[in-house]
Amino acid sequence: MANSFAGIELGKRSIMAHAQQIQTAGHNISNADTEGYTRQRVQVKTFEPLYRPDLTRAETPGQIGQGTTIESITRLRDEMLDQRIVAQTNQESYWATREQYYTMIEQIYNEPNDISVRTNMDKFWNSWQELSVYPDSKAARQAVVTRGETLAESISQRYKSLAGVGTLINGDIESTVKQINDLTKQIADINGEIVRSKAMDDNPNDLMDRRDLLVEKLSALANITTDTRDEDEFLVHVEGQVLVQGSKARQFDLVPDADNNGYSKVIWKDTGNESGVKYGKLGALLELRDVDIRNEVQSLNTMAMNFTDLVNDVHRSGIGSNNVTGLDFFVQHPFVTDVNGNYDRNGDGVTDSSYVFRLSGTHPLNPQEKVGFEGVMTLSGREGNVEVPYYANDTIGAVIDRINDSQGEVKAYLDRDNHLVLKATTAQNMSNPDFVIRHVEDSGMFLAGYTGILNGSGEENAYDFARADAVDVLSGSYAVAPVLNPSDYIAVNSALKNDVNSVAAAFPNPQGRAVIGDGRAAVEIAAIRNTSVMIGTSRTFDDYFAESVTNVGLKGEQAENMLLSQNAIMNDLRDLRDSISGVNIDEELADIIKFQHGYNAAAKYVTVIDEMIDTIINRLGV
Repeated sequence: MANSFAGIELGKRSIMAHAQQIQTAGHNISNADTEGYTRQRVQVKTFEPLYRPDLTRAETPGQIGQGTTIESITRLRDEMLDQRIVAQTNQESYWATREQYYTMIEQIYNEPNDISVRTNMDKFWNSWQELSVYPDSKAARQAVVTRGETLAESISQRYKSLAGVGTLINGDIESTVKQINDLTKQIADINGEIVRSKAMDDNPNDLMDRRDLLVEKLSALANITTDTRDEDEFLVHVEGQVLVQGSKARQFDLVPDADNNGYSKVIWKDTGNESGVKYGKLGALLELRDVDIRNEVQSLNTMAMNFTDLVNDVHRSGIGSNNVTGLDFFVQHPFVTDVNGNYDRNGDGVTDSSYVFRLSGTHPLNPQEKVGFEGVMTLSGREGNVEVPYYANDTIGAVIDRINDSQGEVKAYLDRDNHLVLKATTAQNMSNPDFVIRHVEDSGMFLAGYTGILNGSGEENAYDFARADAVDVLSGSYAVAPVLNPSDYIAVNSALKNDVNSVAAAFPNPQGRAVIGDGRAAVEIAAIRNTSVMIGTSRTFDDYFAESVTNVGLKGEQAENMLLSQNAIMNDLRDLRDSISGVNIDEELADIIKFQHGYNAAAKYVTVIDEMIDTIINRLGV
């Protein structure tokens, strides 16, 4: 049987429960604008009844209730929805980062514009066309030199602008890595506090809110996933690797990468392996720097290198009005001073590689002539070597097209003397040098006796750059590879600027002199404008400009469209989360009024019980 004071205890429990509910509602209101806060609710249940159903209980009709008690204070949170938001946030930040930087890149490609590279190149070709009409005009020669300088400066300025964006991205990468390391450390510290709190049978709601907020911020920087092991150990993964496990956090580190302009490589601090982050802000930055900007710089370098090489090839053969010949129009800087292209690649003081950019044959060819025999050429490719077969019924032109359409990083064409020329392109793999032919081999005689590039066929006569003096297997001429980023240092030969009469508009006559009115060299240089020169995958210089501008524009448009799509998805998810977890001031105020009435009623109940006990104790028997 319940004692006489059980009613007061029952009322006290009700007062305490309603007081806690009012306090929790006030806590919600005070944190209505707190980032990451989840509204809380007091979970109450009936207190244990007075009699349990066993053999010792009194013979009473049913259990006697003893009021209410607070079971827990919980967060109103949808964990499945949280996981969806974490999974989508990295996509939103990925496209936001790409959209931001592609806006900068699009500003660099200011096409069409009077100061763009394409406009200046058009003016350069027009000046050569003008010189071909007036080959004896000093003013026309001056126009060629001046427009050549303007073009070189605009190409160099584009490189500096692209390199500047790359440097900016690299700084952003370093900052983002520091943010990730800081967030993971904070999450691990909070994990430890949460475990200690739960061990005391508490609900650390505010700590879990803080952790969820940090996890969401981290998900914007990298494509993470979360998991809970054994109900207490909270884990964060990135690309299948553990980033946070309970109170332990792994860290990223930054090391300079010599193969990537000295930019910072993101690695795991404990293992030294590359991070492998592909999405989120960090993934977008790494892709922008190591793929997008690198491709744009390589494309510009390829255009500049082939442009200067083709113009110089004709200009060296031409002669100026002062009878000076053999001059390059644009300055070229070889990567190594050794005439054989020998280079110490591993830095041990001994030359171990040959850096050669161009191989030229010795035999003139007819592009319509059939080869008449078959074999397989092996050329350096993006990942290892690629094989390019040729057959007896193939024409020279068909074999050249097959080389250019392959996945090899070697391109071919016929020069002005119809000699076969093999040129290196930029390398897709960062560990391989740009504009360096790494391997040329022929099982047959196409590259050997037929074109005159190699001394012989077979593996024993193959050209391979991974040794010094590799040029000893060559039958034709070659050119040493250029200094890194030729678009940066492109410039007109100072000898031409000092004396514009040295600009070659003619070809030497049999006596080695310039003939008045001869503009053949100027015509040939002007014709390069529409010549198929195979700049990477582009056929002409106009193709290069069209493809480069279109590529940047389409990627910028893609980033903008994908960002709008992700924003719409994330807005819906966040609105849904706010409807579940967000604090509604009106709802909390209504709850406070309800809890206040409950508190008042419980207090009145205690007062009534007190009066009843007072009557029994002090008034009976009087």
